[in-house]
Amino acid sequence: MKTANRWYAVIAVMVAAGGAWAQADEARAQKIVSGVCFLCHGAQGESGSEVFPRLAGQHWQYIAKQLENFKSGQRKSTAMADMAAKLTPDEMVALGKYFEKQKVTPEPPKDAALAAMGQYIYLNGNKHSGVPACASCHGEAALGTVSLPRLAGQFASYTEGQLKQFNQRERTNDNAVMHSIASKMTPQEMAAVAEYLSGK
Repeated sequence: MKTANRWYAVIAVMVAAGGAWAQADEARAQKIVSGVCFLCHGAQGESGSEVFPRLAGQHWQYIAKQLENFKSGQRKSTAMADMAAKLTPDEMVALGKYFEKQKVTPEPPKDAALAAMGQYIYLNGNKHSGVPACASCHGEAALGTVSLPRLAGQFASYTEGQLKQFNQRERTNDNAVMHSIASKMTPQEMAAVAEYLSGK
């Protein structure tokens, strides 16, 4: 958590100071997206496959932090480590701001009954197993914050996969709280929450 807080503090200082990060260039971001990012995440962050997360509408600070974590190795991904290795801090911010501005287009959940179960867990948690309400951190509308990801409209399979990674200790960043929460969730609860969020 301390590392994450330092990262957000650095962003805030750089932006406030009018440094290179405050001059994030949208044209440069578009060039990077059209050259590399679009292959997996789509030209507008819509993603062409449920394997890859939708980035449209995601908080730019969160995107920039994830890119930095991929580059440093704090978050593990062979593919993303290679991509992020070439990015400068201001390019990470530029990409974040580009994707944040893109339109979010959620789709109706494929399994309405599962989504209904997920809605209950997301908003209320499970008092019997100690799972807290997801909304207590990510917000009732699942829009997140600058330090917590927007979950609304994300592919169900991607969200479910991340919950499994937290549970298995394979997700190596943003894990101080999520490891504990995911460890209390059943596979069905993970699938249900993910299904609910995909349609928001």
